[in-house]
Amino acid sequence: MSVIHRTELKPTKLELLTGWLPSRPWYRGGAGAPELLKAGGFRLDDPEGEVGIEFMVVTDASAPDGPAGYLVPLTYRGAPLPDAGHALVGTLHHGVLGQRWVYDGCHDPVLTTQLLALVEGRVQAQAQSISDTLDHDVTRSFTGQDPAPAGFTTTAADDRDGTSVPTSYGASLRLHRVLQPGPEAPLPEGATGHVAGSWEAADGTRVRGVFAHLGPAGRQQ
Repeated sequence: MSVIHRTELKPTKLELLTGWLPSRPWYRGGAGAPELLKAGGFRLDDPEGEVGIEFMVVTDASAPDGPAGYLVPLTYRGAPLPDAGHALVGTLHHGVLGQRWVYDGCHDPVLTTQLLALVEGRVQAQAQSISDTLDHDVTRSFTGQDPAPAGFTTTAADDRDGTSVPTSYGASLRLHRVLQPGPEAPLPEGATGHVAGSWEAADGTRVRGVFAHLGPAGRQQ
């Protein structure tokens, strides 16, 4: 299970995201810098124990239409991921592990493979900030016939509301980057699975919504 080191990060994750988020097509903020707060999230384990996998939720008070919540999947690596310079969020120094390369996890096959495994119930969500602890707040469903073969045919594609990651067997993982509080059901038409969880809204209330779903390739609900 995930081991969380209590140590200093330079720069912090929020500092990295402050510079990176405005470059995303789904960013809702204005011309100024985001006003970010950590609002929740969870982790997944890398079976090889090499890559840190975190699904971070942040809120941004700078959005013109009111505070926005974003899902930011991140991977942390001890060396650059080949051919993934476009997905690099930045680098930071970890007080225990040294220099870490931080990537938009939608472009990292370790994260997307493990997210698909979570949807299908083959792995369990881990607590974001506590070592060796399951996160029972994160729920998932899968109505497909069999576990899908791992593999993703093309790179992740961002749009106004989220990110789609096509699989090698005709389905697509759809990550809800701009989070909307609401019920887990019904899912979009054709969806065969999902992941949901809770986060703290900008007003301090605890809300819940869908983080990602598995559905037909090309469908963007």
